[in-house]
Amino acid sequence: MQLAHGAWRGALRAWGFSMDQRRRSGVRRVPCGPGPVPGAGCTEVTEALFQPLRLCWGLVYSSILGEGSSLYLQRKKLNFKEASQNLVVLAREDAGAEKIFRSNGVQLLQRLLDTGETDLMLAALRTLVGICSEHQSRTVATLSILGTRRVVSILGVENQAVSLAACHLLQVMFDALKEGVKKGFRGKEGAIIVGTCERGWGLLDVTVMEGVGLAAAGRWELGLVTWFYFRWSAAKLPQGKDGAQSGARDAGPPFPVSSRRDPARELKVLISNLLDLLTEVGVSGQGRDNALTLLIKVVPRKSPKDPNNSLTLWVIDQGLKKILEVGGSLQDPPGELTVTANSRMSSSILLSKLFDDLKCDAERENFHQLCENYIKSWFEGHGLAGKLRAIQTVSCLLQGPCDAGNRALELSGVMESVIALCASEQEEEQLVAVEALIHAAGKAKRASFITANGVSLLKDLYKRSEKDSIRIRALVGLCKLGSAGGTDFSMKQFAEGSTLKLAKQCRKWLCNDQIDAGTRRWAVEGLAYLTFDADVKEEFVEDAAALKALFQLSRSEDRSVLFAVASALVNCTNSYDFEEPDPKMVELAKYAKQHVPEQHPKDKPSFVRARVKKLLAAGVVSAMVCMVKTESPVLTNSCRELLSRVFLALVEDVEDRGTVVAQGGGRALIPLALEGTDVGQTKAAQALAKLTITSNPEMTFPGERIYEVVRPLVSLLHLNCSGLQNFEALMALTNLAGISERLRQKILKEKAVPMVEGYMFEEHEMIRRAATECMCNLAMSKEVRVGPGAHDRRGCRDTCALAGLCTPLTWSTPHIWPQVQDLFEAQGNDRLKLLVLYSGEEDELLQRAAAGGLAMLTSIRPALCSRIPQVTTHWLEILQALLLSPNQELQHRGAVVVLNMVEASREIASTLMESEMMEILSVLAKGDQSPGSRAAAACLDKAVDYGLIQPNQDGE
Repeated sequence: MQLAHGAWRGALRAWGFSMDQRRRSGVRRVPCGPGPVPGAGCTEVTEALFQPLRLCWGLVYSSILGEGSSLYLQRKKLNFKEASQNLVVLAREDAGAEKIFRSNGVQLLQRLLDTGETDLMLAALRTLVGICSEHQSRTVATLSILGTRRVVSILGVENQAVSLAACHLLQVMFDALKEGVKKGFRGKEGAIIVGTCERGWGLLDVTVMEGVGLAAAGRWELGLVTWFYFRWSAAKLPQGKDGAQSGARDAGPPFPVSSRRDPARELKVLISNLLDLLTEVGVSGQGRDNALTLLIKVVPRKSPKDPNNSLTLWVIDQGLKKILEVGGSLQDPPGELTVTANSRMSSSILLSKLFDDLKCDAERENFHQLCENYIKSWFEGHGLAGKLRAIQTVSCLLQGPCDAGNRALELSGVMESVIALCASEQEEEQLVAVEALIHAAGKAKRASFITANGVSLLKDLYKRSEKDSIRIRALVGLCKLGSAGGTDFSMKQFAEGSTLKLAKQCRKWLCNDQIDAGTRRWAVEGLAYLTFDADVKEEFVEDAAALKALFQLSRSEDRSVLFAVASALVNCTNSYDFEEPDPKMVELAKYAKQHVPEQHPKDKPSFVRARVKKLLAAGVVSAMVCMVKTESPVLTNSCRELLSRVFLALVEDVEDRGTVVAQGGGRALIPLALEGTDVGQTKAAQALAKLTITSNPEMTFPGERIYEVVRPLVSLLHLNCSGLQNFEALMALTNLAGISERLRQKILKEKAVPMVEGYMFEEHEMIRRAATECMCNLAMSKEVRVGPGAHDRRGCRDTCALAGLCTPLTWSTPHIWPQVQDLFEAQGNDRLKLLVLYSGEEDELLQRAAAGGLAMLTSIRPALCSRIPQVTTHWLEILQALLLSPNQELQHRGAVVVLNMVEASREIASTLMESEMMEILSVLAKGDQSPGSRAAAACLDKAVDYGLIQPNQDGE
């Protein structure tokens, strides 16, 4: 096929004109707004973005026709980069992404990737993200055209921005392949086909191809897409230079029809290519880290409830040795794989997640055997270099799946080699050996062995070495051994004062800006161990320079320091779990001559509160907010849990919560409460509850963020949470339910009502009261859907005040049809009876909440008024007690309930007027002009209208 032939040019122009006409005929105006309508073409917003797309296509045509063509001159050398950026904007909408995909856009983007220019590659990758996002069939088709290997190879480029963009694209592809189609395929089945030309395959339109002389020769299924391949029609074959037809050619499929690809296969192919990328020479360190990050996110199961861990087992069998090779690589020596300071930590996290994802002893034993075989293969027969790599791999395992690392340490000759290399004269060998020794001291049994045999060696390294990198690691080893007793004041590993000296030296190195961040990180590691000692905590929080250096280091590019920083903050705030021992058990242990842990005098609550205030003054919240925003696998679920513990300690005092909110603590707590360990999510949710109770939620969580708070708060209502957590969650939900109808609907959707209702029966009076108040606020929706300002705001505010709302209603949102009132109106339940009985309790706060809810419900649902006398025989006594209460709030609520009952039915009004209620209302109506007096007067007026009573001669 001669591309320069005039007939082919005309065919292309005809194709472009035909597509333009079909596009214009497919557009219609819709009254519902600018959103895309399936099957109706594109709307105004999307249509405005198609002009840059057509211009971009013109440049593609010019590359086919040659720079000297008339089409190229007509485009007047348009800015290709701007057109590519417009593609990114267009692909963010599903209609635009579909249009690009159907318009042979993937091949265009492939050419952009081949240019090698950063801006164009970024635009192409970001456009592909829009095309593949939440669409399985388009993802499979894109991988078929670009090639899986080609996409993964972009991850290893030197340019960090391009590598990150490729990482994002692969993450979107993984999500699409694992989750499947979420939005549905929006086009006709025959609209996605495969055509061919000299330059390769493309995605074309059936009717257009038939119009330029191609006829469908076959079709086959690929995932959710129907693929066609074509041959030239004899009637419309392009003419050659001599005027003769060039002859029919079959355009076969881009790959054999038998090789149909399914998403599961594509998923494994992607993961296999990522594993191969880990050990490829020439891949950048950033690309290797991004590949590890993707594997961490994609391979392990999201939940232990998922029984299928076959993907994890497959990765262990196919790629465990490759992951260990990255974890055992040194950063500086030439000839090794290019790694960064975070590569080994990322490898450790991936290994840990893979190990935790195993379900049985047989699977774990296979993991251990593979690790041990790999270490033995390097330890034996490769000389000193092999021993270094083996020891480095053991260190990687000790930082991740420590069980596998401890078993590897027990291999013959490994621990002896570590001790021997600590005395080496080569800095590189000493670094590897000392780090392994530090990590090995994590187990108590081995720590005691190292304390007996390795302390003198570490002291010699610390005192005699001329390299700060060696001295600081030896110091951390001493710190770790010195903190073996934990918070137990009675267990001291070193002499009195030695721990303070070690901490002082760590702070000195931490504050030294001349030392690189990687070396200073070890000083933070040492402080993370030494801050178990309360004396060290006190000195550390007094050192403003050390705190400032710590927070600055937490914002550095070396993310491996995050866990150490979080551990040090947990120790300083005493936010770890601690239970006061039973005094009787302590006496029994002393009598049996058993060791009893002792608390340091400076770990008492008064000292802890003082340390927390000093940390807040130093800016700890801002530093932690930056740590939470970190997009790195180093921010593990365990690290998130530590940060959640610190946040909970910071908001313990009511006076400190304003500072936490002002520095962005509320925003940082939401992701911690939604992701992480169960303990970490619970701690973060409790901190959110404390902030919601004492601060204005609309100020603490502005915008749409306030709706994200509901789910964590509802999670605190589960029975596995403590009573304090239940109580704080109920109070926080009470505040949220009093803000807007939309928030109340959000609480209902999270299925909180049954749990709130259950806590209304709780024995603890404070929990019972909080649940009643929450239920009253949830039941305050109006029956009628109205717009802003459509009813008497003042009257509605008075009614809302009856329920004890913490904040007034928001009038910018229309009311929505209620759901909670139906529960009280339904037959065969005691919900209404419970509110009536609670209105007669001795607890005034519980009375106020129940009576307010009763007033609210009887105002909204008059049918409930006739059921009050049926639920209990003491209903009249309870209402009379409310009216006779010296508390005006209770009087008001009782009077409103009586007024609603009088207005609901003449029979109920007659029953009330025949009792002592009439005298009580008469006395109350003569009082001052309080809300209760006005409601009582309204009751009497209504009774007069019914003819049940007669006014006095003086009009009273």
